[in-house]
Amino acid sequence: MTRLGVLTIGQAPRPDLTPELTALLPEAVVVERGVLDGLTRAEIEARPVAPGDHALTTRLADGGSVVLGESLVMARLPGVLAELEREVDAVLLACTGAFPDLPHTRPLFVPDRLIAFGAAALVGAGGTVGVVCPLPEQRADTEAKFGRRLPSGARVVTDVCSPYTGTPDDLAAAARRLAESGADLLALDCIGYTEDMRARAAAASGLPVVLARSVCARLAAEVLDSLKAARERGAA
Repeated sequence: MTRLGVLTIGQAPRPDLTPELTALLPEAVVVERGVLDGLTRAEIEARPVAPGDHALTTRLADGGSVVLGESLVMARLPGVLAELEREVDAVLLACTGAFPDLPHTRPLFVPDRLIAFGAAALVGAGGTVGVVCPLPEQRADTEAKFGRRLPSGARVVTDVCSPYTGTPDDLAAAARRLAESGADLLALDCIGYTEDMRARAAAASGLPVVLARSVCARLAAEVLDSLKAARERGAA
């Protein structure tokens, strides 16, 4: 079987994530790693988000969430990625943050590009993408990320609900507000949003909803299936 590395910017394992990924990748073995594996919550929280740093949120091994700066992640991410690549056929970066380009030797699925380009492909010129992001301080980054990939004349509107600390009612309210703002399509812009959250957002807004984790998993399945087929042909 092929092996997909799932690299969270928090800590592994991710029981809120991997069951949904494996359901979409039945022919692959999922290998989990976390950028913050081995750190205590106190060690993580001792590095608060500095002024000018990009804020990210993720899940820890204790089931709680944390807000951290991109600089802490980037200090550890390249090394963890390089180690994981030695064990797998491809890697899914389990975060929709807009990271700098990462050196890699295996196919690397970068969610921020996949969901933003996917949304851009689905909304026409003059259309509006409504994006739910986890943190208020992420709204400007989110608008910029989606905005630079949209066709001319399209626009992006944002709202906030954390997949880790928000309630179902909070998410439904955010989805309704985006629909009332003229959105034609919703994007849930964090790997932490689940299939159930997508269904809730769709029911509340009446709009199609794009979910980051499933967009990435479906593309990963395409690539891994082709690798498996190539191996089988080579062994024949």
